[in-house]
This record gives sequence, C-alpha cells and structure tokens, in this order.
Amino acid sequence: MQKIKPFDHLILILGVLFLCAPVVMALMSSTHAAIDIHSNGLSLLPGGNGVETYTKVLTHKGGFTGDVTGLLMLRNSLIMGLGFAVGKIALSMMAAYALVYFRFRFATLLFWAIFATLLLPLEVRIMPSYQVMSELHLLNTYTGLIVPLLASATGTFFFRQFFRSVPDELLEAARIDGAGPLKFFIDVLVPLSKTMMAAIFIIMFIYGWNQYLWPLLMTTDESFYTLMRGIKSILQVWVGSQIPDYNEAFALAVLAMIPPVAVVVIFQRMFIKGLTESDK
Repeated sequence: MQKIKPFDHLILILGVLFLCAPVVMALMSSTHAAIDIHSNGLSLLPGGNGVETYTKVLTHKGGFTGDVTGLLMLRNSLIMGLGFAVGKIALSMMAAYALVYFRFRFATLLFWAIFATLLLPLEVRIMPSYQVMSELHLLNTYTGLIVPLLASATGTFFFRQFFRSVPDELLEAARIDGAGPLKFFIDVLVPLSKTMMAAIFIIMFIYGWNQYLWPLLMTTDESFYTLMRGIKSILQVWVGSQIPDYNEAFALAVLAMIPPVAVVVIFQRMFIKGLTESDK
C-alpha cells in the first residue's frame, strides 16, 4: 500500500475547508440580526440571535396569507422529495422490467426513445406540462407538483442494466415454482434491487427536494410553498427602507440542507454498493 504523504493531507484539508466554509458561514450568519448582516456582511463567528431566529422561522406565521410557517414549507418539501423518489423508483422499475423480461417488438427502440428524453431538460417541456396540469385542474396540488416529473430515463437505464445482469436461472426457477410475472417481480427482483433502489432513492430525493422552477409555476397558494420558494420570497422583500430578513433566509437554507444530508448518511453504504456492485 502506498504511504500517504503530508502533502496529500494538506490537499484534503484544503478541500474540506473549501467545501464547508459556505455552510459554516450560512450557519453563523443565521445567528446574527438581519441589520448586522446588511451592515457588516457575512460572518464566521456566532451571533446572539440563533434561538430566536430559528424559532421564528419554524413557527412564526408569515407570507401574504399569514398562515405559512417554516414547518409547513419543510413538510411540503419533504412530501415532494419522497414523492419524487418513491414514484420515480416504482415507475423506472416497472419500465425496466417490461423492457427486459417481456418480449415485444421495438423494445430496444423504445428504450432508446426513453433514454433520449435525457436530452430534454425540464425547461424545454415545462410549458406543455404546465398546460396539461392546468387543464386537469391540478395546479396547487401535490399531484400536480409530483406526477408530471415522475418519468425518469436515468432510473430506467440503471434498472434495465441491473435486470439484464440477473441470471436467467432465477427466472426459470420461478417459472418451475409456478410464479407469474407479478410474483417474480415482487418476490425476486424487488429484494435483489434493494441496493440499487437505495442509490436511486438518494439521487431522486435530492432532485425533488431542490426543485424550484416547477413549484414556482405550479403553486400560487402559499400553503403549497416549498423551502426553496420560501427562501426566495424572503430575499425579495424590499419595501421602502425595510431590508430582507437575511438571517431567516440563511436559517431556512441551513434547515433545507439537513434532510438531504440525513438521507445520504443513512443510505451511504447502500448507495456506494448499489452503484458499484450487486448482491445477487
């Protein structure tokens, strides 16, 4: 094994400082008063308003309706993140299962048609999607926030490649035992795909959690605002001499980082295993 040199440690330490400095700065700045941040800029030292700021952010009712709290926006972001992750995994697994195990014409062509959608970012198809949701009267609903973005070419690709590596002997054994397509999928493929599901779950949860543009178009009712929208709304407050509540925006940003970090920490081992190997 190659001996690690002190210079390697120095590079790692500098990398950690470079990545953590903005997070520490946001956390420390959130403990100062808004006027202090406006006058003196960001800070790397703690202030004296941390408890007050976080309590206000989580429980204080604000917005135009006076009914929106940080906890409500946190719940909306959590529903959106979980809905994205679970929905994309289920849809991707079923699409990959059909492509791999059902013999029908043009299966390969259909797969590449699905894969080609990676070239179409949300911004390209956002107006047609909005039009459909509007005509279905799904604006300001969780269904409208989640369902239009559930189709995932990335997830379908990963699960297709994984299912193709499953030995055919398992399928033959399931047939001999009298298992149908649904039983084979639920009892064999789903348990084998746990690590892959964990890896995809992390990616899709963070993708859904960080969505800003789609909720911005889909929601005008503040009770459906997510944390990303809440941060933006706070920073847009410039009325007369009133300055934005920078400390509250930083507090919301810090709170917005906690669930994705927790998901990564919980599923870290399964995430690495799911992307590098299988437990078949």
